[in-house]
Formats: sequence, structure tokens, C-alpha cells
Amino acid sequence: MSTDLDPPPASAGADPTLLPRPTAAVAGLLAVAAALGLGDLVAGLVAAPSSPYLAVGDQFIRLTPEALKEFATSTFGVHDKQVLLAGMAVVIAVVAVVAGLLSRRTPVPGLVVVAVLGIAGVAGAAASPTFGPAYLVAPLAALAAGIGSFALLHRLARAAAPGSSHADDEDGPEEPEPSGTVGPSRRLFLGAGAVLLGAGVTGLLGRVLAAAGGAEASRSAVGALPAPAGAPKAPPADADFAASGTPTWLTSTSDFYRIDTALQVPQVSTADYTLRIHGMVDREITLDYAQLRSRALLEAPITMTCVSNDIGGTLISNAVFLGVPLRDLLAEAGVRPGADQIASTSVDGFTTGTPVAACTDGRNAMLALGMNGQPLPVEHGFPVRMVVPGLYGFVSGCKWITGMELTTYGAFQPYWQQRGWAARAPVKTQSRIDVPRGDAVVAAGQVVVAGTAWAQHRGVARVEVRADGGSWQQAELAADVSIDTWRMWRTVLTLAPGRHTLQVRASDATGATQPEAFSLTIPDGATGWHTVTVTAR
Repeated sequence: MSTDLDPPPASAGADPTLLPRPTAAVAGLLAVAAALGLGDLVAGLVAAPSSPYLAVGDQFIRLTPEALKEFATSTFGVHDKQVLLAGMAVVIAVVAVVAGLLSRRTPVPGLVVVAVLGIAGVAGAAASPTFGPAYLVAPLAALAAGIGSFALLHRLARAAAPGSSHADDEDGPEEPEPSGTVGPSRRLFLGAGAVLLGAGVTGLLGRVLAAAGGAEASRSAVGALPAPAGAPKAPPADADFAASGTPTWLTSTSDFYRIDTALQVPQVSTADYTLRIHGMVDREITLDYAQLRSRALLEAPITMTCVSNDIGGTLISNAVFLGVPLRDLLAEAGVRPGADQIASTSVDGFTTGTPVAACTDGRNAMLALGMNGQPLPVEHGFPVRMVVPGLYGFVSGCKWITGMELTTYGAFQPYWQQRGWAARAPVKTQSRIDVPRGDAVVAAGQVVVAGTAWAQHRGVARVEVRADGGSWQQAELAADVSIDTWRMWRTVLTLAPGRHTLQVRASDATGATQPEAFSLTIPDGATGWHTVTVTAR
């Protein structure tokens, strides 16, 4: 007769020499989590951007085909990096589980898989454009932690497995345990797992805190920014039609779009910052943050647009930037004849190529120190970034800028040009409908249609809207603040009950109207009329 305290009979055909599947899977997960956590923590402690997890992500971004990058940007927008990191986490978790399941009998297969993951982290760190010997410390520590953790957990799991021949002590075989209890070996396995999991979580958290602490502390210490030369002009009250559904004319810093290749936001303090201007110049210049800050500064509103912005997209924002005029720095350095490109380098090795002419023709091109009255946010390039009105960001918006080489387009190809994008990329005249949204249901009759148009450094002169392919109707424009900023518009259309197609087009101050023909964002920005369909009832 059996009782509830009797252990359940072994399943038919079960192999007592194999680890239970859940135990094996957990061992793999915990070992990889501990490795990644320790790697992140060590990367933070040695102050090197070499977290194995993020280093692999950086290489994935560099090697991803442009079509896939554009799909990610157009689909996920400013959340593309979070999606990438989450996807990596899922893949790594699956691989870790597989490593454990392959090792139910012997740890060798799992050790090989964990080692391969560790080597991938080492390779990712070694492939960094700014590689130094310190970059190898964190991934090597993670590799050792992963192998050691997996071997330990596998040994403890074998000792804890039912039918194991391993003894828990030297006094004799383990006595049978009542059903529902956890023996010493199991407690040891669970305890070791909890410690490793805690180490992983603590390491990841430590890396995040370490990354956020240095640059943010330096930014906080900057204090109030210097006043610009000349009195700053406040935008007029009628600069937008936010009450009708357009964005506000000034984008809050927290809402300003961010698209770049930096999976790890560079951490640069003002104390460590230097900028070098060299190449085809008469005088090489090196400046630190304090020297830049002490120069005559200009303040100007500038609308920035990402070249990956699809028709009707939201990868566009407007802010007031404060910085050092590039024309002054270039005049001081003395640009030699023939130099037509500024090859800028970020602290993380990213490069952009900017036309010299766009930085010396009188527009408000600058090395920005401030944004909307505050020091640049770390994710937007603190301490210093380049901003050039009228050009897409990929040829003008180098963040965390540390070097400017005067060169030629024939002598140097920056990051995005190497990947098939244009060398010169002026922002194209574009417009979009913000309200009503696509597929919206509106009340039949008088319908307010409002939106945004932009043609940076040319200015928006006219916006026209039509319904169902009919006659174009000129829209009312908000106040014209600057040719370097976007402009809001609105109109009223009469819509009968039913489905309607609304379209918008803008014309810039040169008289050119945005083309109807649709083109992709690559190589130099999308074209086409923004079109939405609504239902009137």
C-alpha cells in the first residue's frame, strides 16, 4: 500500500543518469546571466565601453544590412535600440537554455556553447573602432564567469539529481527524503543559482548606474550656461497651431527624437573633453570644454530631421541650441583651398562628413553646448555636438564630437556613405498631416485639417491641401519664426459622409514644390505627398 509520503515511482524508461530538463535549462540560464552581469559590472569599473552584451549589439548594428536597419527605424522609430536589446536578450536566453539541455549527461556541450557566447563578446569588444587593451577586461571576465558558473551549477545539479551516486557528505549515502522536502544537494544548487542570478542582476544594474553616473554628474556640474551674443528672441505666440492638433513649435528636450548608432551612450565628462581641428588647415587647434564655453556663443532655433524619416513620419524635432559658431572656428584654423568636407569623429569612433560650405555660408552652424536652455542631454551628445541647419543629421549632427578634420570628399568616406547613403544631403521640402490621423472617424461637414511643413534653410512659403484628388486649397500658415525651423499649418475642409483621401504638399521659399513621386529614404531622404484616409459620418 502506498501513502502520500511515498516518493513517486520513476517514469518508465527514464534515464537516471540524465539531469531533469528544467534543472538543465535553469543551469544554462543562470550561468549566462551571471556572465553577462559580471561583464557589465567590470566594464563599468574599468570605465571602458566594452560590456560584452552591448559590444555584440554594436557589431550587429555595424554589420546589419541597410534595408534591415531602415525597416527597424521606420517600424520602431526612437525605440529601435530597445527592440534590438530585447531581441538579443531573447536569443541569448534561448541559446542558454539549449546549452543546458544539451548538457543533461555531460557539461561539455554546454561549456562549448557558453564559451562561444563569451568569445563573441570578446570579438565584439575587439572590433570597436576605438579599441584599447582595457576593452578586453570585461568580456574576458564574463567568459571566465560563464564557464565557471556553468561547470559549478552542472556539478551541483548532478549531485542533487534523483538517483545520483554523489554523496552529500562523507559519512555515507544520503538517506531517502520524505516527499515534498528539499535535500542538502538541492538546497545547495538552488542557493548557488540564487547567488549567480543575484550577481547577474547586480552587475547589470551596476553597469547602468556606472554609465549614468559619470557624464550625468559632469552635466549637472556645468551649471547655468553662458548668455549668447545678442538678446535671444522668444518665439511669437502664434508660432504653432497646437490647439488644432499640431505639435508645439518648441519640442521639449525629453520628446526630441533620437536616432544614432550608439547602443552604448558615450560617457564623456567636461574635464576629459577635448576637440581637435586639423587636416587641411593653416593652424591646428585643440580646445577643451572650458575654452569652447568661454567663446562668443550664438543661440538659434533649429529644426532637425532624420534622413530615415518616412513620408508623414515623426523623426523631426525643433529646439533652441546654444553653441560656438563653426564659421568662427574654421576661420581661426584657416581652411586651405580645396578642402570641401569636414570629417567629424565621435568619441565612440562614429564619423560624419559635412560640406565646408554649409558651415561657412552664414547659417547658424555650430558646435552646440546647450539645448533648450540647459546643457546638452547625455544621449543627445553632451558635452558637445555639431548642428548644421538645412542638412539631414547623418551628415551634420555628429554627437560627442571630438575631432574635425578638414579634407575632401574624394579622400574620405564617413560611416553612412560607406553604406550607400549620399555624401551631401540637404533636407528636402516636406509636409505631413497631423490631424485627423489616418483611419480616423470625423464628423461630416467642416473638418479642421492641420499639420507641419519644413524646408530647413529655405523656409516654407506655402502649404496646400486637397480631398479626394480635387482642387488644392491653400492652408493658413503659423508665424514664420526662421527659415531654419518647421512651420505649422491648418485649414478647414468640407467632407460629406463617407471615405475621403486627404493629401498635403508644401512649397519652399525658392518656389519649389515637394514632388508627388514617392521615393525611399535611402540614399538622401524620402519624397512624396503625405496621404491619409478618414471616414466622415
